[in-house]
Amino acid sequence: MGITNSNKEISVGRIDCGGEFKVTLSVTAIPDIVSSPADIILVLDRSGSMAGSPLANLKSGVNAFIDIVDEATDTARDGYLGYGTRMGVVSFSDTATQDCPLTSSVEQLRAAVNGLSAGGRTNHADAFEKAGSLFDFSSSNQKILIMFTDGETTAGPAPAPVAASLRAEGVIIYCIGLKGSQGLDETALDDWATDPDTTHVFITPDDAELSEIFKNLAINITKPGATDITIRETVTDEFQILSVSTPTKGSANLTGPTTLTWTIGELGAYSSEGAALEFLVRHVGSESGLRPVNASVIYQDAEGNQVSFPSPAIQVDCDLTVEPEGLSQPVDITMEPCQGCLEVSAGDLQLEGLGRILELDVRLKNVCPGRRVALAAILTEEDDLAVEHTVGMKVFTVPAHSGASCRNILVKCIPFVLPEETSFCGGGMCAQRHLKARFLAQYLDVDLCGCQTLG
Repeated sequence: MGITNSNKEISVGRIDCGGEFKVTLSVTAIPDIVSSPADIILVLDRSGSMAGSPLANLKSGVNAFIDIVDEATDTARDGYLGYGTRMGVVSFSDTATQDCPLTSSVEQLRAAVNGLSAGGRTNHADAFEKAGSLFDFSSSNQKILIMFTDGETTAGPAPAPVAASLRAEGVIIYCIGLKGSQGLDETALDDWATDPDTTHVFITPDDAELSEIFKNLAINITKPGATDITIRETVTDEFQILSVSTPTKGSANLTGPTTLTWTIGELGAYSSEGAALEFLVRHVGSESGLRPVNASVIYQDAEGNQVSFPSPAIQVDCDLTVEPEGLSQPVDITMEPCQGCLEVSAGDLQLEGLGRILELDVRLKNVCPGRRVALAAILTEEDDLAVEHTVGMKVFTVPAHSGASCRNILVKCIPFVLPEETSFCGGGMCAQRHLKARFLAQYLDVDLCGCQTLG
């Protein structure tokens, strides 16, 4: 089945300009046997040469195999194979015995395996025959036969034709060989098994290795959801990745201001399994509005799973800008040659005396929606004795905004004209001036004093 879920989430829906938030990438994988259930027959050699540690290690390995398949089919070792997968047990020496028919009960399977005892010769043909008769060929389940033996055929007819007949009916045959005291015909195992031999035949001279062989075979049969995973995340240029936390599985590292790479060796090998990665992002752009976070998320794995991630967006609130007043528009004036006097009607143009123009900006913090603000700007100037003198004051109303929450408002270009000749300051355009600006702000739409209108 592979990857069953992929997601990308952000920790908040709204930030101010320059704000930070967390992003979480997550993926979930599940073994393929969940979507493609299997009928598995374990065919186990209990001939006399298996007495002692070989049989003990065989039982240990087969029980581990059953546990892995149990967990892979329903995400828990709950004693039952899930999603339609079944397993049976056939054992053989002089003849073969159907010890357990196809079942989902782990208890029945364990009882059949743990009850085996060694003795007799080796009849592979009868083992294949009895195993084949347990399969229901009308079922759509995968059909898998696992033949374990520690010796050559010493009883019964040639097994190769029986194995070939099963393969022709779609049975996948795995062979596990232990080089026991009676020898082992490795060529015969290659002949019985499904091709290629490199992935369907496993041979060891050490019975202590049987447990690991059966574990690895169980993982191969259940097929991990995904292996060799690489996820490359890129955020847009409006954001910067500040740091990457340790993922719940695999490893991750920054590869640039806007990029990171997350690698996972294996996910969903035994059961449904999720992995998550969290990283911290800062807004570095200047635009307000609903801004996309993703530039791209590229996913790759060895199985070729096709995976896509959501593209979340975050509301960014940069400062609102208010310009309470600006300079007047100029009036064009033309004087004719030799004209000594000219009377001009300037209309709405306010003419100022010689002086300097000072423009002030101020940011109002956390102005709530629907509330007007009265703002006063007071400008003073210090004389040579550090005594302050009032230069001017301006009072105006900042209009209410309609945002969803309180936000900053930038009030720009509050102009003051500074005359060069004052009673406390010497003249000259190049003279140094020492000014102080103060601001007062209050909501207009709140009656703090309880004032009542007089009739």
